[in-house]
Amino acid sequence: MLPTTWSRLSCRALSSRGQRTLSLFSSSGPSNWSKVVSDAEKIVGYPTSFMSLRCLLSDELSNVAMHVRKLVGTQHPLLSTARGFVYDNRNNLQMRGVIVLLMSKAAGPSHAASDLLAQDMVSGIYPSQRNLAEITELIHTAFLVHRGIVNLKEWTVSDGPLKDMQFGNKMAILSGDFLLANACTGLAQLNNTKVVELISSAIGDLVQGIYYENSNNTEENSLTGGVDVATWEEQTFLSHGALLAKSCQAAMELAKHDKESQRLAYKYGKHLSLGHKLNSDLQPFMKSSVGEPVSFSLSAAPVVFHRQIVGQERWHQQLQQAKTLRNQPDYSKLLAAVKSEKGMSSAVDLCCYHGNKALEAIQAFPSSEARSALENIASAITKF
Repeated sequence: MLPTTWSRLSCRALSSRGQRTLSLFSSSGPSNWSKVVSDAEKIVGYPTSFMSLRCLLSDELSNVAMHVRKLVGTQHPLLSTARGFVYDNRNNLQMRGVIVLLMSKAAGPSHAASDLLAQDMVSGIYPSQRNLAEITELIHTAFLVHRGIVNLKEWTVSDGPLKDMQFGNKMAILSGDFLLANACTGLAQLNNTKVVELISSAIGDLVQGIYYENSNNTEENSLTGGVDVATWEEQTFLSHGALLAKSCQAAMELAKHDKESQRLAYKYGKHLSLGHKLNSDLQPFMKSSVGEPVSFSLSAAPVVFHRQIVGQERWHQQLQQAKTLRNQPDYSKLLAAVKSEKGMSSAVDLCCYHGNKALEAIQAFPSSEARSALENIASAITKF
């Protein structure tokens, strides 16, 4: 377990380095996060990521959009995923690609890359690294779309007509497969077997992590034991961190940087992803007030910490006491129980720890605008 006092000092250290810090989830979060994305995109040259691929794949995506319109009026998750591509104010869908490009620019060209021409670089980034950033986002987006598949066994009339939900599932599977196929094609065109191996293993990690996530995010699992904090970190890395960590490492490989640079890039991506997930898990506990409707995952980090602190027997009692007449958990009561112990503060400490480790990982890179942007992002995940 990380030292609590040291972690809190780390949080303060992150915001006292004299760098501009922008919060991911402050009360004015969307505007602040949009600014940090905008600043980052200026540093790497132009808005990258999925936006540029929309132009290349406009015909296919137009067909997908036309079919998705048929889901309007239903509760199918694919609709909200598609809406997020257009209206996502925090640009979270694009951040993986931007971080890969910032990492590429922060590291710069390698002295060992004799066959890579400096004049091929645009804003300090090789074309292959830009392609990798787009591939990373395509993979992430494909998995977001695939996660929008509905369990029809739990379908109710309020979700909309059954045939629409079945159609939505087909669209989620086919459109996700289409994006993933394009990503794999682009990956092969990079002509680098180590990069192919890295990103392929990240896809495998994603599948495994999402399987664990779906298995753990149930009340039955919470009653039978759930996972401890160490297991939560391992599984969260698979589902939320492996793709970014290995993409950052792959960006260094494409520029032929040494193993130490690759290790530091991997470390940054890993700790940033874990810190971001912890920040996200903490939001319902930070923003909720008494009497306000609230919902959160039973596998969220504060709950995992709380369950480990109070013990399984007491947690089982709290779950039973929070049952409603419909035998469903009353999340406001569970939230109060989690807040009454040290689960929240432990999750905050762990978030600060990962933010500090991400910041630590990039100190070996030369001082630059790109490194400062990466520092700002690492600082942002520790702000609540």
